[in-house]
Amino acid sequence: MNNFKVSVQETTNNAIVKFEVNQFITKHQSFEFNNIDEAKSSPLAQQLFYLPFVKKVYVSGNFVAVERYDIVEWNDVKDEVAEQIETYLNNGGIVVEETATSKKVPVTVYAESTPNPSAMKFVANKKIVTTLFEFTSIDDAKLSPLATELFHFPFVKSVFIDENYVSITKYDMAEWQDITVELREFIRNYIENGKEVVLPNAAEALKKSTTQLDNQFENMDDTSKQIVNILEEYVKPAVASDGGNIQFISYDAESKNVSVMLQGACSGCPSSTYTLKSGIENMLKEMLPGKVNMVEAING
Repeated sequence: MNNFKVSVQETTNNAIVKFEVNQFITKHQSFEFNNIDEAKSSPLAQQLFYLPFVKKVYVSGNFVAVERYDIVEWNDVKDEVAEQIETYLNNGGIVVEETATSKKVPVTVYAESTPNPSAMKFVANKKIVTTLFEFTSIDDAKLSPLATELFHFPFVKSVFIDENYVSITKYDMAEWQDITVELREFIRNYIENGKEVVLPNAAEALKKSTTQLDNQFENMDDTSKQIVNILEEYVKPAVASDGGNIQFISYDAESKNVSVMLQGACSGCPSSTYTLKSGIENMLKEMLPGKVNMVEAING
């Protein structure tokens, strides 16, 4: 059963709207169609060109971007277009034929060290997942063919995948200087060959789809919501650049203690305790006076 959901994303160009899908609809390839004749290899794009206001269709990764002629405003039609794309995908419609030629964008992957000496971040020049995933063993990695293959390297301890990068934590048996090139090439070839990074149902199965996360947020108390918003805005971008993530677990109103989980490069990182205490704990105490006593990591 396909369970495609399409959301509307504005862009900086008011003639173009992105229709973002909760799963990948091309194998990390990009296609651009300027008219219905060019779109022969994409039944989805052809269907969109039947709408008189559609000027150009761009299909890539997990979204369809559409440029309009000035005969309509997006506000009047964007929801209908989103619904049309969603229905088409859920009815098993073909996005792009296997034979279609994509706009060849070579895949590049570079390695970036993190504050955790056991973790290295491998950054790609394209989006590879729609939400973050962490796998700490091969059993755990059933929903990710990429993580499963990475666990076949004996020195891989855990795999963390976010929008455009893979963060790998290694065992001490190997040195980065001996394994970085091999891992980088493996990840680059994997993405370039259009293989699945995670299974289409992975986000739903792990309760990480946008709808599920929104529902979890709505069920929280007000202080928890404030904490989540502060972590999202001020903390997550910084830890993501280090190849990790911090996830809110719970808030106890009586003890005023906040529990979080450290993921990716942050998990087991020597400097994470310092970051947690001097950075995050102080920030929450300052921004939510009288509401936070202590921040603790349940896995650090």
